[in-house]
Amino acid sequence: MGLLLVAVLIFLFNTFFGYWRSSTRRFSVQWLMAIHIPVALAIVTRLLLLEWDWATVPIFVAAFITGQYVGGIIKSYLVEA
Repeated sequence: MGLLLVAVLIFLFNTFFGYWRSSTRRFSVQWLMAIHIPVALAIVTRLLLLEWDWATVPIFVAAFITGQYVGGIIKSYLVEA
């Protein structure tokens, strides 16, 4: 599996968790779960589909943060509509 494909997978499932996170109260149990469950999923995805390399960590962190952000934007867009 390619690096780009794994980064896209991490982005996509973080979009769903970012959508959920945006509707929870900050630092609540649900908010913490919306942040930390995808961390575990991202690590497992990386270990199953790619070999471990520290040089790829910034790419996956960027995909993680961007997915969380985009999920929140989608939630706010849908609430306004």
